[in-house]
Amino acid sequence: DHYDESHFMKTILAFIPKSNDIKNSVFEDLLTNFRPYTDYKIIEGEDPKKVLPYLEINPRLCCILYDFEEGGLETYEQIQAIHYELPVFAFADNHAELEVNLKTLKSNLHFLNYRTDQSEASIERILSSIKEYFSDITPPFTNALMHYSTQNNYSYCTPGHADGSAFLKSPLGTLFYDFFGPNIFKADLSVSMDDLGSLLDHSGKFKEAEEYIAKQYGSDYCYIVTNGSSTANKIIAMHNMSEGDTVLIDRNSHKSITHVLMMMNVYPIYLLPSRNLYGIIGGISQEQFTTKNIEKKLSLLSKKINKPLSFPNYAVITNSTYDGVLYDTNFINKTLDINNVHFDAAWIPYAPFSEIYQGHFGLSGDYPNKIIYENYSSHKLLAAFSQSATIQVKGAKFNRNTFSDSYMMHASTSPFYPIVASTETSAAMMNGQYGKRIMEDTLKESFSFRQEIQRLREENEAQADGWFYNILQPDTLDGKINCFSMKENENWHGYNGDVSHLSLDPIKITLLMPGLYEGSYDEFGIPACLLAKYLEYKSIVVEKTGPYSLLFLFGIGSDRSKSLKLLNELTGFKTAFDANQKIEKILPNVYQEAPRFYKKLTIQDLAEKIHRIYIEHDLCNKMYSAYGSLPSMEMTPYQARQKIVNGNVYKVPLADIKNHVLSEMILPYPPGIPLVLPGEKITNESESILDFLITLCKIGDEFPGFETSIHGINFDENNQPFALCIGDP
Repeated sequence: DHYDESHFMKTILAFIPKSNDIKNSVFEDLLTNFRPYTDYKIIEGEDPKKVLPYLEINPRLCCILYDFEEGGLETYEQIQAIHYELPVFAFADNHAELEVNLKTLKSNLHFLNYRTDQSEASIERILSSIKEYFSDITPPFTNALMHYSTQNNYSYCTPGHADGSAFLKSPLGTLFYDFFGPNIFKADLSVSMDDLGSLLDHSGKFKEAEEYIAKQYGSDYCYIVTNGSSTANKIIAMHNMSEGDTVLIDRNSHKSITHVLMMMNVYPIYLLPSRNLYGIIGGISQEQFTTKNIEKKLSLLSKKINKPLSFPNYAVITNSTYDGVLYDTNFINKTLDINNVHFDAAWIPYAPFSEIYQGHFGLSGDYPNKIIYENYSSHKLLAAFSQSATIQVKGAKFNRNTFSDSYMMHASTSPFYPIVASTETSAAMMNGQYGKRIMEDTLKESFSFRQEIQRLREENEAQADGWFYNILQPDTLDGKINCFSMKENENWHGYNGDVSHLSLDPIKITLLMPGLYEGSYDEFGIPACLLAKYLEYKSIVVEKTGPYSLLFLFGIGSDRSKSLKLLNELTGFKTAFDANQKIEKILPNVYQEAPRFYKKLTIQDLAEKIHRIYIEHDLCNKMYSAYGSLPSMEMTPYQARQKIVNGNVYKVPLADIKNHVLSEMILPYPPGIPLVLPGEKITNESESILDFLITLCKIGDEFPGFETSIHGINFDENNQPFALCIGDP
């Protein structure tokens, strides 16, 4: 059974011949007989040889009709280049039909005769092809879920809202129901429905979905995860850890990896990534991946705990970083003498669908003696519901049975089926030419935005005292769309050491504000938090804000109108800043936080004050040093967790936490990457971490509305920061 798409509005594009009255009348008769089918919208085109713009702007097109004499094979080939599955009907005589069939063989090009008495038969053929088309493009689980949801089944099982009918028993419930519409409730099914199989058992349509997604990504196995890449990380890590193991951990890992370390009695050794002065997260140096370096770290930890440790058999690497720095994953897989390599690829679910990312994601290489795990956060930058994620696995030695145990530990017994369908759909959308076109358009838009910023910067800097935004990218764009490879000692990226194994993802756009230049503070500066607050007021959400940088994600949902809106607001902020507007006018959202404080301040006053406090406290260098040092591990995160559970903790003022063993991870938002893990303490060697945390709190105290959220730092009744430490006071 297939989903009946009849209640969705579908569009047929018809190019009616203008030069022949007889042909015109046949077309008109056909379209007239289509009118009773009210779920179809028919639009008329002018020239079939100019079909491309229609395809680019209307994804609801489900069929195209044209006169073969006017459009010829050229029209069909244009359609094929973008959407090879789309049904195409050409009116032609028998001679033309034979000629084209010999050329196109197995194609979706169909032919209709110019006879008015065949319009009903022609409509049946068209409708049949459209139905087959929708069936072909809809992946297996999504198709089955849509079909099942239209069957009006009576359920006496969970969920309790029973297709949404329970919501309709109260005014509030009705409001809730109407907001989301009926289909989301009909698709929220119980695991008791055997028709679809089981996500936990990877059976039925769920199995088909995972096999389908694996094929799209080029993996051997796929697992759909309905509670996000955080859980995907835990599933992979727990599968590869056993008590007493040594594990190799990227210090730039998501906090979910820390949570696994708190759950599993293992011994972590860390790889430390770089940063530049803007605080933009870079990569781990090549030397750190070598066996020699890992053995050195292993020896130091073994001596510290007075216990022999085995060489790691599991490593987790974050690729790409939050800021879009990509590794040469072939280098990592060749260099790491570890059998189980886990790439946390949450931020690049699109990488397998564009040639420019080859060699920059784990699945793009073949390593028979390794098992490569890669988890993707489908919802982050593909078209999927929040919390949708996948685990992709590649390797002949992979044990599905033991992995399923880890999967079931973390999976819900009541998965939300629309999340599963959106995960599958997000992969299906990237399939074939249409997916390739989506990625090409996304990359073109990001490059266009980069070039426009570069052009405007050159124009503004030519003026006396002119300023404009800079952008993290090579000084010259050669016009070819690709990842930006890094080389040692290049000013544009600002990273030290050998970076030849690193590249920058072009769709992760980091805007740089005035204030820093080649490693030093400028006299003039505009802290990025001011622009972020301005954009927030203008309904533009920034992904991440640093002292002088802002990160924007140009995902597949971005388009020209959105990037023009962003450009418009960026120039709007510059205009308002240069006019030195009052805070009340330019940043009303900030002004409302403390009207008395901001009453007399202008935007240039505030920029100068924050810029000066950054310089006074040397915020950028403190941040650079903080993320470049490791606290001392006094106990493993697992051991620290046992102390916390038993309540063996006490409060210590933030200023005094040095040499105290911390019970919680400490991580500033953004970027949400732990500076200190449970069981670690800040010592003289890592005191820059404490300096950085104290500075963040001071800046938040100075300027209402610009506080930094720091997980692990709490505030007492006097609004003084403290942390919980392990042991007795």
